[in-house]
Amino acid sequence: MEVFILFSVFIVLLLIGIPIAFSLGIASLSYLLLADISLTIIPQRMYGGIDTFVLLCIPGFVLAGNLMNVGNITDHIVRFSNALVGHIRGGLGLANVGGSMIFGGISGTAVADAASIGSVMIPGMSRAGYDKPFAAAVTAASSTVGPIIPPSVPMIIAGSLSGVSVGRMFLAGAIPGLLLGLAMMITVYILAVKRGYPREKRSTFRQLVLEGRSAFWALLMTFIILYGIVGGVFTPTEASVVASLYALVIGMFVYKGITWRNLPQIVIDTVLTSGSLMILVGLANLFGWILTSQQIPQMIADQILAISDNPLVVILILNLILLVVGTFMETIAALIILFPALLGVATGVGMDPVHFGLMAVLNLMIGLTTPPLGVCLFVVAGIGKLPMLRVARAIVPFLICNLVVLLLVAYIPALSLWLPNLLLGE
Repeated sequence: MEVFILFSVFIVLLLIGIPIAFSLGIASLSYLLLADISLTIIPQRMYGGIDTFVLLCIPGFVLAGNLMNVGNITDHIVRFSNALVGHIRGGLGLANVGGSMIFGGISGTAVADAASIGSVMIPGMSRAGYDKPFAAAVTAASSTVGPIIPPSVPMIIAGSLSGVSVGRMFLAGAIPGLLLGLAMMITVYILAVKRGYPREKRSTFRQLVLEGRSAFWALLMTFIILYGIVGGVFTPTEASVVASLYALVIGMFVYKGITWRNLPQIVIDTVLTSGSLMILVGLANLFGWILTSQQIPQMIADQILAISDNPLVVILILNLILLVVGTFMETIAALIILFPALLGVATGVGMDPVHFGLMAVLNLMIGLTTPPLGVCLFVVAGIGKLPMLRVARAIVPFLICNLVVLLLVAYIPALSLWLPNLLLGE
């Protein structure tokens, strides 16, 4: 009865638009009151959920992303991408995807990518003759690449939950992230040719060099972060601090987009975002503890294995569960609640924890762009001042291409495991 109330309250609160952190908290509180469990468990489980050293890098990467947004780093990345591919049919769409791959590989969050790239590219593509719903759909779909290409906040959470090295998780996302970006570029090109979208004037060699030189400092940031972690120079937490300091110096003294007057607001935005994420992690951990105490994860695992113990079928079921959950639940909350249970099922049929972690994050990222509740869809619809339904229709081709990549990642473990095994050993 208490478990029924727990889920009922949670679902009702979500449906009426209560933020997911508070939905988790209120649902958990209702369960504890009905089950007559001491409320002292709330601070204990919340603190236990955030008392993990690796989670300290989340504020660092959030700060780095905010500094990049204000420091005009995004603009330089987009201009360099456009110089490379703008002359191809649908070139601005290709530059949109390319910009997301580069920027997302630094900020590590899909929503930040959709907001920053979208504010530049959606109006720009519309003025250049692209349908605005198409521009919004490209932006939303390509934002899912960010948390796959390292660094990645969801990968940090998945690594901490599975006990796997965060550096290994980061490397696991490199090839799938590039594959995802390439698939979306192919989709953009096909649609651009079919619909007769424009192409930009080919950049001269001199323009290409100038834009490359301008974007060099932004591109170097990804190399520093990855090399530092993989090479053992610093931990992911230290890497987040290095990324923030680097973004501050580049944004203030090279690109000159950041002034001393901007810094207080950047810090406030970072504190608010990081604080909300930590509250979410804490409350999701409380909710997950309740599920574990009622053996819900074990029941889910038993039900899945009762359907089939064939690894191919089990992987398909895991993907379906994660896709459905990803359409209505925030990524970090979904990981904390579901990941431990589903990880047990995955490893039980022979999946490597790194492979499953990458697959889980990719599923949940696709959920951010899946109608009707995908968060990134709301972000780009707001930027483009478009009805949600028009964006939802326009994103269908990109959802199909992303699902194809998801199946490749799910059933070809080498796409995730080859690079971390090569560089870090098995």
